Amino acid sequence: MTIINFLEKYQKATQRDYLQRVTEHDKAACARVASQWGEDYWDGDRQYGYGGYHYDGRWKPIAEDLIRHYELKPGQRVLDIGCGKGFLLYELQQALPGLEVAGLDISRYGLDHAQEPLKPFLTEGIASELPWPDDHFDFVYSINTFHNLRNWELKAAIQEMQRVGKGNRKWLCIESFRNEEEKVNLLYWQLTCRTFLDTQEWEWLCQEYGYEGDLGFIFFE
Repeated sequence: MTIINFLEKYQKATQRDYLQRVTEHDKAACARVASQWGEDYWDGDRQYGYGGYHYDGRWKPIAEDLIRHYELKPGQRVLDIGCGKGFLLYELQQALPGLEVAGLDISRYGLDHAQEPLKPFLTEGIASELPWPDDHFDFVYSINTFHNLRNWELKAAIQEMQRVGKGNRKWLCIESFRNEEEKVNLLYWQLTCRTFLDTQEWEWLCQEYGYEGDLGFIFFE
């Protein structure tokens, strides 16, 4: 298992006011709205989630990094677990014509607001019950999804991710922390997180559940 933070250079460019997140609005009420994964979460006020999540090309360099690192080729299959509006999948398609993509997400609203050419390849569903056969994908990844699962869903989701992908060509990226400051910031900022683990705990858990791919972490510094 290798730790690869493909998003690190982009995360550091984001400025967050952690205290404002918990003092300006009723954080519990905002979290309840966000956890419905609807319009408010994606395109409503910032207190409920993204505050407007629109295609702007920001995922293009990350798509290129993934293609390069995992040596993806035309004709291979790629799955995004928790794809949301599918912007990264769309960039993978554009950067590597002939790549077969698939995405799964719990949010009907997110899938309905994906790029039109991508919509036929998106499925509504949950990470713990993937509707594909064993070893179906050449590369499987998930970003900002597994920490939103409850503990009884997490084992099944990790094992499902392992099952549908070939070998160790997988990348699981989750929100985590390395120290008390980052733990507090994560608690302040998050709206939908259910599993709060430090990096060593995530590594242990993935190994315990038989995951053979790579890990990536998002930190709130």
